[in-house]
Amino acid sequence: MDDEARNFQIMEIAELLAKDNISIREQDQKKLQKYYDFAQKEFNLTGDDSVQLVNETFLYLTLKNAKDVDPLQDGDKFGAGFS
Repeated sequence: MDDEARNFQIMEIAELLAKDNISIREQDQKKLQKYYDFAQKEFNLTGDDSVQLVNETFLYLTLKNAKDVDPLQDGDKFGAGFS
């Protein structure tokens, strides 16, 4: 999958999360199941791929909302593991 398609998917999930007013720190798997199911249905993904996509969306939203953060220097704050 190319970056443009992946970015589109991330933006779709991000809009849905924002619409539902879900915290970027949400960990409740029951609440997140809606977004996993959405990704599977809308983007034809497997269960594991949908979880990965939703996690990438949360990472995107976290970095987007962070002020003055260099993800390469501060990625460990977000569990991003950048090196």
